[in-house]
Amino acid sequence: MLDRLTIRRPDDWHVHLRDGAMLKAVAPPTARQFGRAIVMPNLSPPVTDVAAAEAYRARILAALPAGVNFVPLMTCYLTDATDPAEVRRGFESGVFTACKLYPAHATTNSAHGVTSIAHIAPVLEAMQAIGMPLLVHGEVTDPAVDIFDREAVFIDRVLTPMLADFPALKVVMEHITTAEAAAFALDNPGGRIGATVTPQHLVINRNAIFAGGLRPHAYCLPVAKREAHRVAVRAAVTGGARNIFLGTDTAPHMVEAKLSACGCAGIFSALTALELYAEVFDQDDALDRFEGFASENGARFYGLPLNEGTVTLERAPLDVPEQFGAGESHVVPFRAGETLAWRMVD
Repeated sequence: MLDRLTIRRPDDWHVHLRDGAMLKAVAPPTARQFGRAIVMPNLSPPVTDVAAAEAYRARILAALPAGVNFVPLMTCYLTDATDPAEVRRGFESGVFTACKLYPAHATTNSAHGVTSIAHIAPVLEAMQAIGMPLLVHGEVTDPAVDIFDREAVFIDRVLTPMLADFPALKVVMEHITTAEAAAFALDNPGGRIGATVTPQHLVINRNAIFAGGLRPHAYCLPVAKREAHRVAVRAAVTGGARNIFLGTDTAPHMVEAKLSACGCAGIFSALTALELYAEVFDQDDALDRFEGFASENGARFYGLPLNEGTVTLERAPLDVPEQFGAGESHVVPFRAGETLAWRMVD
């Protein structure tokens, strides 16, 4: 049995760092484990232009402890009015790494999101011309579609036609949760389609939200699905697909925002992200594939160099804290109060 695992320094290809006091609290745990991270732009107001991205990047770097080597990769929040020239300028100047498509009202701070792909067609034309990836929150928001079906319907109604209309566009299907999304990624391994997967969607199914009552700390968007979907996504991840990579979608909310009449969606996993994934790969007898998922696949998809340096995990108990302080309140981490089987060695 392997009790110690050293891998190339990994990256997190989907992170919510928030802003203000929350940013100061949650940026250091991500920077401790990862060399780079794709930073989501759904602040309030959202990051929709180069100046806002540069300012946000500066705030992230200022929130890190001295001497930490971490690169935040900034993204542009697409709206119906996004200027293709601004997107091109941001990408060619090295400020924007990608653009993020939030269907309007699909998730946290997505009210300014895209209402129709037709409205951003000029932006997508520009992106495919310059090789800029599009990151998609892949859910429709049609109220007639069941929330557990919204990802599969998005693939049929939105993603497949969009890929046909923009045949050179690179797309990351973010935080996939369904057998349909896993199959779509596996059927498109040629470097045009990538996918990220969160730790929670490898570990829990939708029963976790209702275990003995409503469990707000198990609620995220996309919501966890049936067990058959979890199994299919997990098999794709630990099976070694080269176009599927690590993206925690760590999404902290103050406990008051989670425990409210309209609780916020999001699961905070940054404290123990690598340990959570390592446990999954270990359970599936796939630790030999963990480095590819965590440290190689994403960088190659984005056309970035692999990180220098390594991190080491050891098979040793790790107690997940019940809470994590953030400003004048706290966040409840994923699997709070439980003991994980792996621990990152500092």
